[in-house]
Amino acid sequence: MTDSELRALLEVLRREAHDRTESLSATLTELMHDRSSQSDDDEHDPEGVPLSAEWSRLSGLLDGARDELQQVDDALTRMDAGDYGVCANCGRSIPIARLRVRPFATLCVPCAEKLGR
Repeated sequence: MTDSELRALLEVLRREAHDRTESLSATLTELMHDRSSQSDDDEHDPEGVPLSAEWSRLSGLLDGARDELQQVDDALTRMDAGDYGVCANCGRSIPIARLRVRPFATLCVPCAEKLGR
């Protein structure tokens, strides 16, 4: 896999994470609006999942999407700076096989294992 292929993969991942972030933000905003027009006691709603549970679920998904977007942006920044694919801990090259699976990796496998990441 070449640098341009890795950049293309990162750009696809960035678009997907960005779109997911936007969609989840919009859904969460809508849910917050819906919740503001209902009572605080939605835990006994026989119609399905309580709004508070859905709010919590969506918030977690949104946090994950934002985190992924940040990791991809950081990887693209490292790529532009010429530091992409270099272990942040030991300075050795991160194997291409690892970058294919985890294109925003900052550690080589031995350092990731040693640091528990």
